[in-house]
Amino acid sequence: MDASLDAIFRRRAVRCFDEAEISDGLREQILRAASYAPSSFNLQPYKLYWAESAKGRAEVAKLCLNQKPAATASALVVAVADLESLARTSELQAAWMRASAVTEEKVLSYERDAKVGRILFQTGPLGIFAAIKWFFFRVFSMFKVCGMPPLFRTDQVKWAMKSTSLACENLMIASEALGMNTCPMEGFDGRRLLRYLGLSGRRHEVAMVIAIGKKSHDYVERPQWRRPLEETVTIL
Repeated sequence: MDASLDAIFRRRAVRCFDEAEISDGLREQILRAASYAPSSFNLQPYKLYWAESAKGRAEVAKLCLNQKPAATASALVVAVADLESLARTSELQAAWMRASAVTEEKVLSYERDAKVGRILFQTGPLGIFAAIKWFFFRVFSMFKVCGMPPLFRTDQVKWAMKSTSLACENLMIASEALGMNTCPMEGFDGRRLLRYLGLSGRRHEVAMVIAIGKKSHDYVERPQWRRPLEETVTIL
């Protein structure tokens, strides 16, 4: 079996870890794999906070309700959907394009498109701009097939969560391929986690916390079951 597929089929949500060191090199490989996940317009609207110090792990584990995976992990990754990073990401990509000898015409075209994208994301006071844009797109869609961009804050968070989740999946598969185990967790106090990280709840949302470590020798894996493909897949 292909090594990548093997890591996918082998991955489990491990509930208990033994003490294990994660080297700086291993950490970088795991995080770099996460950063290579696809994202909408390559905006990568997320932040990953890697807690590995005893103090950092204890604080994050406490805010994850001291679940056993959190309490025993060698590292905890807080994955945050980040609406605040869009302008900075565009600046960095434009700088990379210039350093990569991309023509100035193409760089300027990218910067114009990025600016339009940021305008679409502006909700305005009390969401007035978003409501106006929503009305425009609804009328436009009566005459032409078109998508609805994420105009309101809740839609923008959903949009960012999709890219964040793709990065998390890359992170977990890479960890498995590199000999580590993971457990994604949704049980946490998101408000206090954001406060601990110094982030704004208006522009950020915790997607999940991922525990990383070496599966405990005492941990017994349950048989894995998945719905049959005919229950989940429709061929058109």
